[in-house]
Amino acid sequence: MIAGVTERLMLLDTASLYFRAFYGLPDTIRAPDGTPVNAVRGLLDMVARLVTDFEPTGLVACWDDNWRPNWRVELLPAYKAHRVAEVVADGNDVEETPELLAAQVPLIREVLGALGIPVVGAEDHEADDVIGTLSARARIPVDVVTGDRDLFQLVDDEAAVRVIYTARGMSKLELVTADVVTAKYGVPADRYADFAALRGDPSDGIPGVPGIGEKTAASLLAQFGDLAGVLRAAQDPAAGMSASVRAKLTGASAYLDVAPRVVKVRRDLVLHDPEARLHPLGADRLEALGELSDKWGLGGSLTRALKALGAAT
Repeated sequence: MIAGVTERLMLLDTASLYFRAFYGLPDTIRAPDGTPVNAVRGLLDMVARLVTDFEPTGLVACWDDNWRPNWRVELLPAYKAHRVAEVVADGNDVEETPELLAAQVPLIREVLGALGIPVVGAEDHEADDVIGTLSARARIPVDVVTGDRDLFQLVDDEAAVRVIYTARGMSKLELVTADVVTAKYGVPADRYADFAALRGDPSDGIPGVPGIGEKTAASLLAQFGDLAGVLRAAQDPAAGMSASVRAKLTGASAYLDVAPRVVKVRRDLVLHDPEARLHPLGADRLEALGELSDKWGLGGSLTRALKALGAAT
């Protein structure tokens, strides 16, 4: 540990960020050869802002090796089905992604690697699962950077895991702690996955229990503790559950048998420990970055990222 510096690991939900960068900046931002680089430059500026403001000592770009894992689809075929552009036999389905963004994804990965930021994915798993595993394994405070609510389930004040929520934009970042989750949804963070399974999440194709909204889901969890307790109560006439809610839960029993496994983020993947610690870049790497910058017109965005990362080492 550097004297006077508190160790902190930052885990990026990378696709969440580069999609936001792409839509937040005009695609008229181009490299000298005309290739769009708005997502690349936007992501670099996000990294610069995040590192400057939150001062992590380690940084990992977590990657969707499969944005729609086969095992989740087998459990719940509707999972992210509305975002599939092309079904690929025996492989990863193709996500509906603007062509001008898809062309930038390999460059994003190349630039992150050139900056010394490890890019970590896992076969047939999402970045969420990588984040869940790395945060569970960490022995220092963790900041998870995402625009997706599903990662709220990882928030843990005792383990010093919090979410830097980007949904309202980089100028309105929200620091999500356990108190924030409870205030927003009426459930503790460690019950957020149960809450999401009951309520559903249309953005991920998770239907939820028909007729069970946020308030009812939160009330059920407050009364019966967790989803398992709710389901036991639905089978117990003496449990104090209304007949209408009981009927809704019973009618959705097939969905509730699989939804928790789909919604819950994995925390037990077999991953190599990435070299996440930020450290000064050598002359060779700086020269390579200069060449990348000239080729792709990364300009001030790369300069700002280098400055922030250098200040963090």
